[in-house]
Amino acid sequence: MDKKTLSRDGTPIAYERTGHGPAVILVSGAMSTGGTVAPLAVPLSERFDVLVYDRRGRGASGDTAPYAVAREVEDLAALIEAAGGEACLCGISSGGALVLEAAASGLPVRRVAVYETPYADFLDGGAERNAEYTEKLTAALAEGRRGDAVEHFLRLTGMGEGMIQGARQSPMWPGMESVAPTLAYDNSVMAGGLVPRDRLASITVPLLAVAGGASPEWMREGTRAVAEAAPNGSYRVLEGQTHMVDPTALGPVLAQFFAA
Repeated sequence: MDKKTLSRDGTPIAYERTGHGPAVILVSGAMSTGGTVAPLAVPLSERFDVLVYDRRGRGASGDTAPYAVAREVEDLAALIEAAGGEACLCGISSGGALVLEAAASGLPVRRVAVYETPYADFLDGGAERNAEYTEKLTAALAEGRRGDAVEHFLRLTGMGEGMIQGARQSPMWPGMESVAPTLAYDNSVMAGGLVPRDRLASITVPLLAVAGGASPEWMREGTRAVAEAAPNGSYRVLEGQTHMVDPTALGPVLAQFFAA
């Protein structure tokens, strides 16, 4: 991230931009930084001015307590201003919940796309699972048990115990623990983990919700529900794709949508 802008509360937000054309801002999900979504900027940069950034508390960006979802919306407002005053937004996973909130908040957003925001309306026991996760995550972070917080998140994603213990021994684990406090940020953005139909109903710009054809049915149905709740929403399935979507599969779909 070679550039910085200041959010409304003075927090420095690090970003980089590539390409030329209308502005597109990519928003990463939990445990991710701007570098995580940077590969998606490559196919988009042929037609757009693409910004990727480190969300607050991650990478080269700063952080200011106390956290509130509104502060992350203000971060996006600062980036939109840096991009020229208007932008399209694309959020991956829980980053999708943030861009939906930003659009519902009235930021100057031209179009919005999300990929598999993990709303659990169609997952058996989904609401209960999210409530249990929130309780365990909050306790772990309050007691400084960052490793446990990461474990709780990985279990929520469906990772098996053997893989979780293997991850604890991997070179990536210290980095995962370093951003563990931001798991609470994403959890707040997800707001209970169910489709925010009332907020979506207020988004009047075109909205594209995309899911992978090889993802679980509950994920696809949750993504469809996002599209159906927005006045100008549309739904698209990328056959063969999972939650770890291939940028070369998603990029052209986004480019076509943002160029319309």
